[in-house]
Amino acid sequence: MPKIKTHKGSAKVFKSNKNGVVKIGKPGSRHNTGKKTANFNRSCRKGSSLSKADQNRLKNII
Repeated sequence: MPKIKTHKGSAKVFKSNKNGVVKIGKPGSRHNTGKKTANFNRSCRKGSSLSKADQNRLKNII
């Protein structure tokens, strides 16, 4: 059977730790942050983790 290649775009966005939790950055924090509230910008710094359903869907490509 051929091996499944890593999706390089996804590998740069998702980071997995040793417990298997996949960490992601929060969306909406890249540009136009001057219009967004300070509370929103602060919360975007923290990042978040993928849901279990999304982890199962994406486990083959990362």
